[in-house]
Amino acid sequence: MDTRDFRQSRTLKNGLEITLRAVRRDDKDRLLAAFQKLEPYTVYTRFFAPKKSLSEAELEAATHLDFERAVGLLATIGEGDGETVIAGGRYVTDGKGGAEVAFTVEEDYQGLGIAGMILQELTGIARTKGLKRFEAEVLPSNSAMLAVFRRSGLPMTGRTEDGVVHVVMTLS
Repeated sequence: MDTRDFRQSRTLKNGLEITLRAVRRDDKDRLLAAFQKLEPYTVYTRFFAPKKSLSEAELEAATHLDFERAVGLLATIGEGDGETVIAGGRYVTDGKGGAEVAFTVEEDYQGLGIAGMILQELTGIARTKGLKRFEAEVLPSNSAMLAVFRRSGLPMTGRTEDGVVHVVMTLS
């Protein structure tokens, strides 16, 4: 299956049905709407700085993925015009067998296993493309994301440097 066509229905711990799917070029408005719903702390844990909006260039980069070097998945609820993005994860390769991975989950849906589901799917995709590791930069205060990485089952190392935890997860 072409990764661009990735789409699965999932049921969360609370019984909510979601769709995990590949990011599409027409997702700019949905991503912007999702970003605008995020609380400042969630934005800070993802971008390491306060941020009021996403620029056109950032939206372009987020939605125009080649699904070789950069892969992105979204978790959504609803369908058609009512489809709402509640989470997203992506990786971007480094050209040396690894990729940086990052996630965002809207606060009302945190703690329900969405980031773990996305990480699992991204891991499978990365393995088929021959990647050997994921890396992530995580604020030490972001214990939820660090727990997702620990629970992934992937061999993991981490070191704190300059106030950031650098996580490496082995995919092979």
